[in-house]
Amino acid sequence: MQHAGFAHYFVDHWDTYGDLLPMTFEQKVRIAEGYAELGMLDDALTELDELDPVYHNRLEILRMRVDVVLQKRDWQSGLQLGLRICGLHPTESYGYIHAAFCLHELGRTSEAKQTLRDGPAGLLDEPVYYYNLACYETVLGNLEQAKVYLRASFRLDKSFRELAKGDPDLQQIKDEL
Repeated sequence: MQHAGFAHYFVDHWDTYGDLLPMTFEQKVRIAEGYAELGMLDDALTELDELDPVYHNRLEILRMRVDVVLQKRDWQSGLQLGLRICGLHPTESYGYIHAAFCLHELGRTSEAKQTLRDGPAGLLDEPVYYYNLACYETVLGNLEQAKVYLRASFRLDKSFRELAKGDPDLQQIKDEL
């Protein structure tokens, strides 16, 4: 009886002629997620690349790709993907937050700040928006404005206070934390 479930698994993946059925979109995405969770980042990207091109601009696929390239610390690819999300899904804050983060990591902090400020109104409800602006303002030397943004992020999510204590971008205002 134990083998019945195992055999059923294979029956679902073979057609009546004995040919292997192609994997579904969902199966391929789960495989890519598994690779990413295991730290097999290049394999995850390969799985995403092998999806039918009609799926490449779906928000969940773009987000997954951004997550993987950021784990690889590939800021340029992350920036390109983030900007692609902004263009294709302009009401989604995700693209703006991650494009700005990549710009900052590339040393383009003024552009990062402007990218966030150009984002959708929904960003105003997200603590990471204010937190990242605090980081950018600190790096740019606008310490008073940085403190205002940091307090706003703490009001929205108290856990950002702990995060801020170890953030090198906020080093100049660490006594305010």
